[in-house]
Amino acid sequence: MSDDKEPAYRPLGKARSNATPVGAPLAPKRLALVTGGHRRLGGIIAAALAKAGHSLAVHGSHDTRLDSHLALTFEEERTEWDGFVVDFADPEGAEELVARVAERFGRPPDILINSAALFGQDRLDTVTADDLMRHYAVNCAAPTLLTKAFATIPAGVGDRCIVNILDQRIDHPHADQLAYTLSKLALAGLTRTSAASLAPKVRVNAVAPGLTIATPDYDAAQMERLAEMMPLACLPQAEQIAQAVLYLVEATAVTGQTLYVDGGAHLKSYDRDFMHLCR
Repeated sequence: MSDDKEPAYRPLGKARSNATPVGAPLAPKRLALVTGGHRRLGGIIAAALAKAGHSLAVHGSHDTRLDSHLALTFEEERTEWDGFVVDFADPEGAEELVARVAERFGRPPDILINSAALFGQDRLDTVTADDLMRHYAVNCAAPTLLTKAFATIPAGVGDRCIVNILDQRIDHPHADQLAYTLSKLALAGLTRTSAASLAPKVRVNAVAPGLTIATPDYDAAQMERLAEMMPLACLPQAEQIAQAVLYLVEATAVTGQTLYVDGGAHLKSYDRDFMHLCR
């Protein structure tokens, strides 16, 4: 008996010259393209999709080095996956990404998760034209062109869906991170308009997370105090946000909806971004 072990996951390597045409029937495993899917919240969403049995096309803006938990999940689940680097600062690259994924896997993606985002610090008195355009490019223009490419590429007849990652602040915007907030409001508009225009061939929904994966701007005591401020007296876990994404991926009768996973934060108005509160 050979001691050679079958690889725990199957990165695809180079595109096959005999790849199945893009318009061919879908493979048994659905293929999900997750932008920003190699790290932080995008990585947790990608891991949840892998555990649900999906193949993964993982996008990163500058690299696709996987967070350790995601690499372990791909290994344990024997996930078919590959990485794609596209800098959404030039949104035209986003439109080409869907075709690149289809060429590499031999089939088009069935699921698109628009998770990649740019998050800067600006207010009305400090924001610049460059701030506004950079955030719009990554947070709205790129998802729009990805949606266009996803909806127009020849595909099978099975369920196809898009989930956009928004932010609970869209219900009660405050003045912090203005360029980011405006771009997420635009992405919310894309969710509604594309859900109507792409039905019945493509479903489009969104998840609006609250504060979840803390950055170094927060300390543990502040996070505890912020949790107590929420209507549900808790902050969402990243895995709960991923579960909401999974629900929308599988909910074939649902389109045009936004699920808030935020401990109820969207029910209240806050004067500042959470990083400035409860210090």
